[in-house]
Amino acid sequence: MGLRKAASYSKKKVVPYTRISKKKGKSYIKTVPPQKIVKFTMGFEALYNQGKFPHELLLVAEEPAQIRHNALEACRQYLNKKFDKEFAGQYLFKVIPFPHHIQRENKMLVGAGADRMQTGMQLAFGKAMGKAAIVKKDGRIFFVAVANERAAQSARNILKKIKPKLPCKTRIRYRIQGKEIGESKEL
Repeated sequence: MGLRKAASYSKKKVVPYTRISKKKGKSYIKTVPPQKIVKFTMGFEALYNQGKFPHELLLVAEEPAQIRHNALEACRQYLNKKFDKEFAGQYLFKVIPFPHHIQRENKMLVGAGADRMQTGMQLAFGKAMGKAAIVKKDGRIFFVAVANERAAQSARNILKKIKPKLPCKTRIRYRIQGKEIGESKEL
């Protein structure tokens, strides 16, 4: 059995008791799953700090959601590959949310017959299966900065293609040197 589908987690309330404590007795989670996101900043941050990339795009969540770290990593890989091919190092790309919330699963074993399944305790705590970033409404997910308006339009089209990988509705905010220009809504 692989990963559970994202609908199991994405729009539900955050489950309590997932803290990790330095004191072993107070820690509810004994083992923390490894981080799937390899890099949070890609491109050339030094050029952005010099003001070479004035056109900024922000992918923003329209509703509160939990975004799993493997979904963020899949989006990051796709976007970084496309930006590197399209803009050849003339961009800055950042993954903003950090997956800190640990998701749990009470595994059910499939028995001898296909129709029978083991039922465990109700409200069982479960084992750590993965991490998720908790994003609030209007929370920033991805940040992209590029050099010119044509590159910004191309980056907007690339950002629209990752919509199916995310569990929430999103919109793209466009800014030039920090001034808000417009929004595009995605349904």
